[in-house]
Amino acid sequence: MPSKKSSAKPDRKALVADKNQPLMDDIRLLGRILGEVIREQEGREAYELVERIRQLAVAYRLKQDTQAGKSFDKLLKSLSGEQAVSVIRAFSYFSHLANIAEDRHHVRRREVHERAGSMQEGSLAFALEKLHEHGVRPTEIAKTLQHGFISPVLTAHPTEVQRKSILDAERSIAGLIEQRDTLHTEREKRENEAMLRARVTQLWQTRMLRYSKLTVADEIENALSYYQATFLREIPKIYAELEEALPGHALKSFLRMGNWIGGDRDGNPNVTATTLRHALKRQSEVALRFYLTEIHALGGELSISLRLASITPAMQALAESSPDQNEHRKDEPYRRALTGMYSRLAATLHELTGTEALRHAVAPQNAYGSPDELLADLKTIAASLKSHHAEALIAPRLTPLIRAVSVFGFHLATLDLRQSSDQHEAVVAELLQHARIEKDYAALDEAARRALLVKLLNDARPLRVHGAEYSEKTIGELAIFEAARDALKRYGRESIRHYIISHTESVSDLLEVLLLLKEVGLMRGTLDEDGAPTPAGTQAAPRGGAAALGGGPAGGGAVCDLIVSPLFETIGDLRVAPEIMGEFYALPGISKLIHRGGAEQDVMLGYSDSNKDGGMFTSSWELYRAEIALVEMFASSAQAKGVTLRLFHGRGGTVGRGGGPSYQAILAQPPGTVNGQIRLTEQGEVINSKYANPEIGRRNLETLVAATLEATLLNPTKSAPKSFLDAAQSLSDLSFAAYRGLVYDTTGFADYFFAATPIREIAELNIGSRPASRKATRAIEDLRAIPWGFSWGQSRVALPGWCGFGSAVLNFLGKEGTPEHAQGLALLKRMHKQWPFFRTVLSNLDMVLAKTDLGIAERYVELVEDKKLGKKIFTAVKAEFERTQSALSLITGEASRLATNPALARSIEHRFPYIDPLNHLQVELMRRYRAVPAEKRASEPTMEKVQRGIHLSINGIAAGLRNTG
Repeated sequence: MPSKKSSAKPDRKALVADKNQPLMDDIRLLGRILGEVIREQEGREAYELVERIRQLAVAYRLKQDTQAGKSFDKLLKSLSGEQAVSVIRAFSYFSHLANIAEDRHHVRRREVHERAGSMQEGSLAFALEKLHEHGVRPTEIAKTLQHGFISPVLTAHPTEVQRKSILDAERSIAGLIEQRDTLHTEREKRENEAMLRARVTQLWQTRMLRYSKLTVADEIENALSYYQATFLREIPKIYAELEEALPGHALKSFLRMGNWIGGDRDGNPNVTATTLRHALKRQSEVALRFYLTEIHALGGELSISLRLASITPAMQALAESSPDQNEHRKDEPYRRALTGMYSRLAATLHELTGTEALRHAVAPQNAYGSPDELLADLKTIAASLKSHHAEALIAPRLTPLIRAVSVFGFHLATLDLRQSSDQHEAVVAELLQHARIEKDYAALDEAARRALLVKLLNDARPLRVHGAEYSEKTIGELAIFEAARDALKRYGRESIRHYIISHTESVSDLLEVLLLLKEVGLMRGTLDEDGAPTPAGTQAAPRGGAAALGGGPAGGGAVCDLIVSPLFETIGDLRVAPEIMGEFYALPGISKLIHRGGAEQDVMLGYSDSNKDGGMFTSSWELYRAEIALVEMFASSAQAKGVTLRLFHGRGGTVGRGGGPSYQAILAQPPGTVNGQIRLTEQGEVINSKYANPEIGRRNLETLVAATLEATLLNPTKSAPKSFLDAAQSLSDLSFAAYRGLVYDTTGFADYFFAATPIREIAELNIGSRPASRKATRAIEDLRAIPWGFSWGQSRVALPGWCGFGSAVLNFLGKEGTPEHAQGLALLKRMHKQWPFFRTVLSNLDMVLAKTDLGIAERYVELVEDKKLGKKIFTAVKAEFERTQSALSLITGEASRLATNPALARSIEHRFPYIDPLNHLQVELMRRYRAVPAEKRASEPTMEKVQRGIHLSINGIAAGLRNTG
């Protein structure tokens, strides 16, 4: 008879520990190798110092050992600058290695689920099964994808701390860790460990920091490395999985990559026409070199002889057109054809990028005119292989290559252009002044501006005056537009599709861009021309159609080559977004212009700036309201009827900048706002976290597709009842008042921020081509939202992710024990249970509160010179944090954080003891650094080490927290 113990249910903790044992094994292995490398490179004393600090940090964090805390603090303060740098490097690299181990474990657990036949939420398989269970037919899914457009857009920002050299070494380590799961013999494991040791040694002896400012060209190369590592191979796999699940349905390329790097010049004077051309050329080179590699490999695989298999006439013609006359390949038509295709691609590479292919069986010649020509040749090969029962040879490489060419073309990714509306205004003003049309355009009111701009759009003549001397700014801005015009002709229509206007505050902001596009030929014709009207719901110029590029449509009328996309950023901007778009479409000729260009309208919504402006909850709520209002405006407006509205979500990495899990965020979108269409930004370290590992990258891309399908076809978000909407509005008003009261209305808050966070040191760090602030002031209004959130994350306050919500709930509920309090709490609990929007906001709040550590944050307060001010503001911050903690627990019923996210809770538990020393050392080194006047730092011999230690700690903390970008 089995004992009582053996018949009991398995212990949950034991099961979780067993499940996570491979992760712990990997972390211990990498930690041991790192320790051995440190001992070898830095000596036993340095190793023992790091180990002592590690032990004290763990004891202090996990065991709450106060004596360990005192010893820990005393030891860190006693370190020399050189010792501090060594310790910071050790803990920073441990965070990097732990990330690699965690990423591998995520993939490992997914493989376990797949082998067991279970599906994980967010996967394509899960989404397709869910759609099937709800009676959604494959035809409906295919139709949604046919008209869909899903695009993650990579951006570079001032908080991107990783060097490409570090990323490359870490990719090698990730590959070796993955390899360990397939090793069986001790010899194989020893060889693998030796390679790991070599790569960790490489890491230790590679500079983590840049000694020179990161350039736009550097940022371009960093972004391109993710295409080579992940996107070019993983995106075709997603299409293959969908096509297998939807047999008989051909899918158009709805999932495409976007990019801002090289085209985003808002606040970045380093982005010019030259960098735009360089970005497009390098993007094209990456795509074409990938195709050349794959075609070369296909030539090795398709060694089929005419003596053994027949081919189609089209295949015979393709082989005969090849310049390959090698005797050894006379009976091998596929190889002959591929050699010819390789030579054509090599010629294309040279023509578009000025570079040469690595190998030449025959000389480059007869360049491809478009990706469609290359696709036609590849499809000819596929059809011929099918004709002689060689379909097995198509799937491994040819099918993914065909899909890659259809997705990435010769341009790789759509590069957006972005500039601030005030810069467009200045250029237009100068053009009008020189043309003697309007002396002081800036002084005109909105109505006068609109009237003048519409009149000029209906005038066929250009504005520039021959021989006039224009400012450097105007010349540079117009050069960007001209470079974009040339790029469309060179790389194809998909190379640049969107022109984004930051700080859109009026209709004239959109008209100014149309006027500048017209000035260089990117808009042709005039608004008042009598062209054949485009019926609502139809597209006069489909995507990629010839009529949309290089000339007006046959029916006459204006056509624009780019989608002019407003970006609404602040709370005030979001509130007037529907009104601005309605008035824009009501202008004569605008509706027909949009229809002729493809009947698409992107509207970008700014998460980061709206959060900095009004706090986390108000930002979330105003974004929600703006989305609903925009959808309603496009549905009800006669002028906008038939236009596809696509919302572009400017999400950041952190919750405080609109980040958080993408799957839940998409499902929580207001009803009717997705419709198979979504663009969203991927920023900072989040790009590395999501896409450095190919398997993790594929999972994150799958998540976007899965969530978009579910949000479109299952309608997970119904219209919320009025009681929910009214409560959210009340919470938003109260949260806005609390947030603004603390951040903007508290005397000395800006001084506190600049003293109690590493914002000053971040501004000195060579981690981005863009300045940290738009203007040379210390006003929070002028600070870019990214370094604002990044600095709070570094100091472990994470204030943008939670501030204001606690006070809002407290004031909404009123006095405890009253009927109003009970009724209000019951309502908030229903909202959490029934409303995806509110539940997602609280889930993100839960995550950011778990990552906040006011015990460590309090150490940064010591850096505030005005002790009274420091104590006063930190007390206020702490009180709001505690109110928010209490409010969240009250609504969700969960006393502890991350009760429903054990994986993240485990990750935090394991990694925080290794981040803590970095924070403590950062505070200590910032104290030493700031104690020396700026003019004397260069002559102080110890300052270089101190500054380097601070900058290394910023890198290490960013790596440890992962989503700080």
